[in-house]
Order: sequence, then structure tokens, then C-alpha cells
Amino acid sequence: MENGLCEVLGSKGLLKKHEFIRILVQCLYSLGFKNSASCLEIESNISYKSADYEFLEKQVLSGDWDSCVAVLDRIFDHSKDDTRNTAVYLVFKQCLLEYLKRGDVSLALNVLRKQAPMLRMGKEKIHRLACDIVYSKEMESGEVDSCLVQDLRKTLLVELEKLIPLPIVIPERRLEHLVETAVMDQIDTCLYHNSWGAVSLYKDHCCGRDQIPSETVQILMAHKNEVWFVQFSNSGKYLATASSDCTAIIWKVLDDNKVELKHTLESHQNPVSFVSWSPDDTKLLTCGNAEVLKLWDVDTGVLRHTFGNNNTGFTVSSCAWFPDSTRLVCGSSDPERGIVMWDTDGNEIKAWRGTRIPKVVDLAVTPDGESMITVFSDKEIRILNLETKVERVISEEQPITSLSISGDGKFFIVNLSCQEIHLWDLAGEWKQPLKFSGHRQSKYVIRSCFGGLDSSFIASGSEDSQVYIWNLKNAKPLEVLSGHSMTVNCVSWNPKNPRMLASASDDQTIRIWGPGKPVF
Repeated sequence: MENGLCEVLGSKGLLKKHEFIRILVQCLYSLGFKNSASCLEIESNISYKSADYEFLEKQVLSGDWDSCVAVLDRIFDHSKDDTRNTAVYLVFKQCLLEYLKRGDVSLALNVLRKQAPMLRMGKEKIHRLACDIVYSKEMESGEVDSCLVQDLRKTLLVELEKLIPLPIVIPERRLEHLVETAVMDQIDTCLYHNSWGAVSLYKDHCCGRDQIPSETVQILMAHKNEVWFVQFSNSGKYLATASSDCTAIIWKVLDDNKVELKHTLESHQNPVSFVSWSPDDTKLLTCGNAEVLKLWDVDTGVLRHTFGNNNTGFTVSSCAWFPDSTRLVCGSSDPERGIVMWDTDGNEIKAWRGTRIPKVVDLAVTPDGESMITVFSDKEIRILNLETKVERVISEEQPITSLSISGDGKFFIVNLSCQEIHLWDLAGEWKQPLKFSGHRQSKYVIRSCFGGLDSSFIASGSEDSQVYIWNLKNAKPLEVLSGHSMTVNCVSWNPKNPRMLASASDDQTIRIWGPGKPVF
């Protein structure tokens, strides 16, 4: 019998001592410290298993099915309880399986006739039960395997544990769950948390700015004019930049996180305003400002294809890949050109044109390839499900300059010229967006991105020459990074390294940001 039922623990007096000890004993058993667990049970006179459950366990493992049903009736105390009927059904099923396995068909039939009314099952369910047992994999061999029978009985106990109410049983690994929940609550309130590793239980969890990229670790100066766009590859092993010097550059990210030039892509006649990596990182698209779209081989730096040409007037404003890395879609700033889907050989697969397709400001495809998000005519966002053709429209009150989608495809952000970033959910469950502010944007195209552990952060460029970082839980900036001397046009967070960020600026440089110094 349990002692000290009224005793409590903790400074707030919220923890019942006997429950706390039961959970401790359970934890010791689950960790394999059986002797320690047994000693604690003896010393405290508190058993991890209740008397009813111990009795049930004994009857299940010995195959005393009538006693099993009797103890379940006592536990549930109501013959019409659906959960009780489910538990009795599982016992009943195991009983029949063992009888049939031994060849006791007549005994199995007698059990069916006797027990079925107790379960309130119709003939159809009884027939289905019989078929499930007869054709189960456990019935394939004609020999009775005692080890298999014991394993099945132990499995039955696990299933019954899920049905039996508290406090007769304790949920599996209860102490681990409670501690993990407490740790997760601390992590959820930690604005700097940005790592996958285990956290210490010796102190309350709290990260510092050394967990996020907040210090310049390298400055790239290969471009000869303003740098308008920057994007890490999907593997995080490469970086691409686009500049008003009419070139794009592919950079290699080394093992020590240093970045070195791999290829300079020279073919555009106009400034390069946008790049997009294929999901497999073997190809790169570059968009010339009011110009054409070009496809490059990442490994060799060779131009593979040019989509459209200046003579036809197809000017690309943005582009995106589908997950198979063989199809791409691009939007035009010319309303008559609309949106076009191509394969990598330049064959047009599909097009969206007409009066319903105004000029495209920006677009993105979700990582699963199911939806396309498009910003039209400055203030309108359309989300098109490419399979069902269902379209949802979101209208913003201020002009939108750019769009970015989260790595899991569940959220997207848009930069507005009113100096706000709006976060929307793709599923359409939110009536209003989450809003982030603090940066400066009024005249130029400024691009932001998701980043960090589980896309928990947003980073953005700014017209005041700084980089801004927010935690999704807070509308105000978490960090403001100084270093650039002119407008920061675009930022990109390494998808595989949550502590690596790149920024592109009108000062003709790209800055690589790494973890800041810890504050003691």
C-alpha cells in the first residue's frame, strides 16, 4: 500500500510525493537500474506498479484469460465503457489465437459463443475477428512456439497499458517526458536558441548571441559594382551572388566555412538581379535585369541554355525550380508574357497568360512542388495549388518588393515598402500575418529570408546599411549587424549551417557572418 498520499514536494507544494517516487522508480526500471528501482520501492513502500496492474500482468503472462477479464471489469467499473470493451477485445483476440495455434478449435468456438455478447459485437465484427486471427502471420506455422506466445502476451500488455486509466498505470517514460517538456518550454522562451544538440539539465537553459551569426568573418570583394542578390545552395556547399556588373559568381563553401570563388558567370548584357539553385545543386539560373534567363552548369561554370531572348521581349523578373530539378518556372514583368514553365532544354511545358495575369513581381514554388506563390502588381499574393487548381488570394495594403518561403514550405514572408515584413501561413489558417519591423525600406528592393534551427529566425537587408535579425516569437529585431557601408539588398542563411549568414550590398561586397562572441 502506498504511503504519504498527502505529502507534497517542491517550494510551491505542487508535487505529490508518492506520485513523484512512483515516477522515479519507473524511470530507474526503464534505464535498466532494476536493483536500484527495487531498493527504492522497498525503502519507500511505494510500488511503481499498482496492485491491479500487477495482478493483470500476472494473469496475462500466465494466460489466465477469465481472470484478465475480471480484473479489467474491476479497473473500468463499467461494462458499457468503450475503452473497457476494446481492452477485453484484445484479451479475447489473444486467447483465441493461442487456442487455434494449439489446434483447440472447439474450445475457441466455445469462447467465441461465450464472450462475444460481452463485447457487444455484431456478427460482422466477430467474423472479421475470426478471419484476422486465422490469416494472421502468427498462424502460419503449425508448431506452438512458447517464446512467440510470451512475446505476443508482452505485446498485449503494452497495448492494454495504453487503455488503462491513471493512476493504475503510469504513462511510459513519464519522468523523461516531464523533464523534456520543461526543457522545451525553456527553449521556446530562448530567443537565441539555434542548435540541435542536447542541452544541460544542470541549469536553466539560456543561449547567447554566440548561437547566431552576428560577427563578420569574411568579406568577398570580387564584384565590381553593386551586389543585388545572394543565395546559398540547398546543400549549403555553395553560394551564388548577382551584381549590377552584369555577372554572377558561384562561390565554394569550404569545410572551415571559408568561402572561395569557383566560377564567374559572364554572359548577361544587363545587371544580374536574381539567381536560383536547382534542388540538386547541379544547375543555377540567373536573371538579367529586364533581360533573359540563363541556365548554368555549377560544376563547370558553362552556360547550358538561354530562355527567351531580347528580340522576343521576354523579360524575366523571377524564377523558381520544381523538386525534380528538371522543370522551372519564371515570371515576367511584362503582363503579356505572364508565367511560363519550361524544362531545362527550353521546351515550354505550360504557361499562364491573359488578363488575369498582371506583371509578376516575384514567385516561389513550395519544396514539395504542389503550390506556386506569386506576387502580382505590387500588392497581390496568389497561392495556386498546381494539382487541384484551387487559388487563394491575399491582398496587402502596401507594395511588396520580394517573397521568400520557409524550408518546410509551411510559411512565407514578404517585404513591404512600408518598412514591414509580413509572415503568412501557406495553409491559409491565419486571418492576419505576423509582422516584423525595425529595418529601413522605402525606395529599393530589399530581400529577407528564413534561417537558423527549424527556420526560427528571419534576416533582412536594409537601406540603412545594416542586417536585421528577428526571432519569429518577437516583432522587434533580436540583432542589428553593422559592417556594410551602403544599402544591404539581400541576405541568405545557410540551410545546413544555422550559424552562417551572407549579405549582399551596394558597397560591392558580400559579407559572411558567423557566431558572435559569448557575453559573460
